[in-house]
Amino acid sequence: MKRHIRTMIILGSIALLFAGCGKKADEEAVGETNSSALSAKDFSVTSVDGGSEYALGDFEGKVLILDFWATWCGPCKREIPHFNDLYAQYKDQGLEILGVSLDEGGPSAVNRFVKQTPITYNNAMASREIVEQYGPIQAIPTTFVIDRKGNVQRRFVGYQSLSVFEEVIQSLL
Repeated sequence: MKRHIRTMIILGSIALLFAGCGKKADEEAVGETNSSALSAKDFSVTSVDGGSEYALGDFEGKVLILDFWATWCGPCKREIPHFNDLYAQYKDQGLEILGVSLDEGGPSAVNRFVKQTPITYNNAMASREIVEQYGPIQAIPTTFVIDRKGNVQRRFVGYQSLSVFEEVIQSLL
């Protein structure tokens, strides 16, 4: 299953690159979908350190950025500082961020990466359940912005600038 997911993500990422997804989000909202009519699906994932479980209900009443990523994904790594900044600035206003790693190497690969790259928000390992419920995840990063009522407000595929995320979350906080 993990190889299949990674192969799908790699192929999807390549397809998006050839389709021009490397443009800045400010120039063109590539991969953005307004999904305001959709209720977020419940999920259960385990933190990368194995010490915590996260479910959608844990974020009730909060704005949640749910980011599917991997340590080997360049655009994913470029978004990490954005999420760190957003979390620092807006967590007291009700923002939560949950990174969901699709790394084939499992928690050890992510933990090694986190030791070198500070990540200030929660991270978990993808489960089959969450990938099926939020899929198809055809390219990464794929990021969902979920409002305080548990509705998916936006879905982004590919790298997005800090200002794109900030504009969306400011309207929801």
